[in-house]
Amino acid sequence: MTIAIRRASAADAARLAAFAERTFVETFGNANRPDDLREHVEASFGAAKQGAEIADADTATWLAEDAQGVLVGYVQVRRKRIPDCVDGERPIEVHRFYVDRPAHGTGLARELMATAFAQVREWGGDVVWLGVWEENARAIAFYRKCGFVDVGSIDFFVGSDRQTDRVLAVPLAER
Repeated sequence: MTIAIRRASAADAARLAAFAERTFVETFGNANRPDDLREHVEASFGAAKQGAEIADADTATWLAEDAQGVLVGYVQVRRKRIPDCVDGERPIEVHRFYVDRPAHGTGLARELMATAFAQVREWGGDVVWLGVWEENARAIAFYRKCGFVDVGSIDFFVGSDRQTDRVLAVPLAER
């Protein structure tokens, strides 16, 4: 599978919104109440929301496209909130990280994570951190392979449903 990874532009907002919503629902839809899922999707993945995130200087969105230009994954890195459990002078978050199911096992996830690490380095970050739902064993296993370790937890809301995300972090000096 030939993949190109590039920085998202404003023109990508609607396409990214549709992909982000679809992959979130495919990943977590069966584990959430429909009303909560709908509320979360509406608040998180609309074209206007994605456009604002793409335009935000403290957010970098990278898209992975196959040879036909079909979106098969994305990673979003941001300089925003930092949980108390994350150490470092300049921690930066991998906010969203999704690979389309047909691309699982192709190496794309590692390429996207390398892109995220490169973005963090470009911004002068010294620690990469992320939140991952405590019941998402596949994602946790992948992040551990990338060097992340569990450093705590944070609340994550899907609609009104409070869930627990494990906070994983890795110092860039170790990567």
